[in-house]
Amino acid sequence: MNDDQSITGYHAHIYYDAGTKPAAERLRAKLERAFDEPVYGRWHDRPVGPHPRWSYQVAFAPKQHDAIVAFIDTHREGLTVLLHEQTGDAIRDHTAGASFLGDAVELNLHNLD
Repeated sequence: MNDDQSITGYHAHIYYDAGTKPAAERLRAKLERAFDEPVYGRWHDRPVGPHPRWSYQVAFAPKQHDAIVAFIDTHREGLTVLLHEQTGDAIRDHTAGASFLGDAVELNLHNLD
């Protein structure tokens, strides 16, 4: 990830399906207990936007990056997590500014137009 000052925040998209939703629920509950400041998004039990899997989003500030990413990585129970920068350039943020914890998945970037 880039340390550029143009990064205004980060998103973590926690991917799950019907079989792994309990693990996603446990991760979210642990995150909510451990961190007050992130904004926790709605559950999407279907693909939404560029995300080819069910997901929910965790939005957080640059100052929280290291702590939250380490926490998610420790507690994700094998879930795939997309991490990406927020710079105002959605395509760049979801490509050059993105990384995965777990298996990488191909995003539907045409949904960002």
